[in-house]
Amino acid sequence: MFSSLPGSGKMDAKNMNSGPVSALVIESRFAQRFRVYLEREGILDVCHRVEKLPDGTVALPVLGEKLTEQHLQALQGSLPPETTCTLTWLQDPIPSKAARLQLPARKLCTELQRLVVASGGRWSDELEDDVPHSWHRHGDLILLRADSFRAAIWKELGPELWETVASALGARRIAKGGRVSPDRLRSPTVTLLLGQDGWVEHVDNGIRYTFDVTRCMFSPGNITEKLRVASLQCAGEVVVDLYAGIGYFTLPYLVHAGAAFVHACEWNPHAAEALRRNLELNGVQDRCHIHQGDNRQLDLRDVASRVNLGLLPSSEEGWPVACQLLRKDTGGVLHIHQNVASLPARALHLHGGHVEEHQLQHCPEQALCHRQEDRMGQRSRRSPKDADIGDSRRETQAAVPRAEWQRWAETTGARIRVLLQQVHGKPWRTNILHIEPVKSYAPHVDHIVLDLECRPLS
Repeated sequence: MFSSLPGSGKMDAKNMNSGPVSALVIESRFAQRFRVYLEREGILDVCHRVEKLPDGTVALPVLGEKLTEQHLQALQGSLPPETTCTLTWLQDPIPSKAARLQLPARKLCTELQRLVVASGGRWSDELEDDVPHSWHRHGDLILLRADSFRAAIWKELGPELWETVASALGARRIAKGGRVSPDRLRSPTVTLLLGQDGWVEHVDNGIRYTFDVTRCMFSPGNITEKLRVASLQCAGEVVVDLYAGIGYFTLPYLVHAGAAFVHACEWNPHAAEALRRNLELNGVQDRCHIHQGDNRQLDLRDVASRVNLGLLPSSEEGWPVACQLLRKDTGGVLHIHQNVASLPARALHLHGGHVEEHQLQHCPEQALCHRQEDRMGQRSRRSPKDADIGDSRRETQAAVPRAEWQRWAETTGARIRVLLQQVHGKPWRTNILHIEPVKSYAPHVDHIVLDLECRPLS
């Protein structure tokens, strides 16, 4: 049942304007169910953090003016009879990360408005929309979005504009991003607007990276794969990283995974220089050799227990080289990155949410499982109880890309077997160890990694 702690007061908009915020306190095992429901109904207070209390319960901040008796009844109906949910106040609520990020953006907008007015200009909604609300911070350098500060008035303000931006954001250097150039080096088109150089340092999972933001890219979206590489057991192994960049995966292999030696291939001279510095920064320069240039011309073979192929949208050009690098006596593992497209219109009954013949052919057990879940999911989806089961239609749709990943992995395994036989002159077997989703690259396009075991047949 629901109860209120002493002094909790009434739930109305007037009280919500004070410092404390209203919150629902529930046992931790029900917290996720409540959170999903509150988010869906627009009641969760996203400006404050969900807090775990000393007694193990969880406090979910809510917007009191939107919380109705009907909501409370729906939530109570999802709980076992003897379970209590308390409506109370958080006296010292903790701002959420999103709320904290809004503060610098608000300060930036205020300072720019003062600058424009002091320069004789007129502040407008169009100018406010042209001010960025997010950016990348690398130490004392702020990297602005390419779609910001496009209005003509900004150019008229000259260097004072970027000094104002730096002051408002607590930085010393300002740069502005652009599209990645279409050349084969995939160089960033970044302009340094304030400061002498673009070299920055970034710490990721205990590894120090330094690079020039105007010459090299850093991919924060690959953090899950970098953590996974760091967790691999590579003691005694020789690894080849065919697309090393500044060391996104080379360094986790050396620093955390315990690789004995890494051959790092990189043809962008600026990235290769950053990689050299990063090896020294992390004290692993003696266990790595940088091969600068086109890896297809690599004069190396029969050395690797593991080859990393971290190039998007496809590393297919490097597959023959990777096969050449694997040890011919024992083989090894290829980590193949790829952008895989899924076509939901072709693979899904949009009106019913069922997997079509495509999934039945490639993942029959999964397809049958989701059909059972569909039948279970016919009950009302407005109840918080359904958060535990999930929306079966959404889960079924999510199964479609997994089927596409599997199909691509099986096709890739077959092609790699052919390449291995051509390179080594004898038959090999391949085995799909794992398919790791890294991130959504675009609508219906997923960046995945295939861990493919490759062994010679005796």
